[in-house]
Amino acid sequence: MELSATGEPVVVQDDTKVHVGLDLRPGTLTLTRGGEDFAAYYALVKFASAHGDPWAAEEVKFSAKGPDGTAVALTVDLLNDTWDGPRAGVPGAIWKVVALAATSAGDVGITYASPGAV
Repeated sequence: MELSATGEPVVVQDDTKVHVGLDLRPGTLTLTRGGEDFAAYYALVKFASAHGDPWAAEEVKFSAKGPDGTAVALTVDLLNDTWDGPRAGVPGAIWKVVALAATSAGDVGITYASPGAV
């Protein structure tokens, strides 16, 4: 690879975002929407930290296959409508995906506990 780089990169702390992708083992997570089941195989979790506040999980975008094998994308908003806490009613299995992503992102300083786990 022919590439050179100089400088001392600094992350802007006003509104920092980290996206963590996870390959999910087939058959370990089923998402149900409108009575139809979808087998999730990938999750992209978006974390944010505004103005140096603690990290928060904003959303998860799942790639999944429907009963007919067609690939679909499903998004779950994790923050409530006022953006000041977790959204009520998010299934525990989705919070487990978020916790797995946070653990994977530990190298960038994210520490995370699922709501209610503390």
